[in-house]
Amino acid sequence: MPLTLEIVTPAARVYSDTIDSVAIPTVEGEIGIFPGHIPLLTLVAHGELRVTKGGRPLNLAVSGGFAQVSGDRVSVLADFAIEDEKIDEHAAEAAMKRAEEDLKGANLEPAEVERLEGVVRFAVAQLGIKRRRR
Repeated sequence: MPLTLEIVTPAARVYSDTIDSVAIPTVEGEIGIFPGHIPLLTLVAHGELRVTKGGRPLNLAVSGGFAQVSGDRVSVLADFAIEDEKIDEHAAEAAMKRAEEDLKGANLEPAEVERLEGVVRFAVAQLGIKRRRR
């Protein structure tokens, strides 16, 4: 019995397909989801989401959000998500550098600090995936 995985961001549906398994980065650590998994609702952390379909891996960088497992369906509602082959290494590096520079600014609101730190974590996740593929 395969799983159906759907990954959605505010901008678009990033991924939708039947799969064998998925490993999701959560705030409590990485969790592996296989057919027959118990129902679950968890917070998604910034990091690498790994999909296996037909023995072939697919990696995506994700940034925050929620994951829900219900029956044979896995739904990930993420702030941002991008498949490994669509990652632009130079753009991720530039975004990380801009955010790090902005973090050096004085008198930032806590919400702005959190947003900028999220940009850095998402960029790090993208760069990690891209550099491992070389």
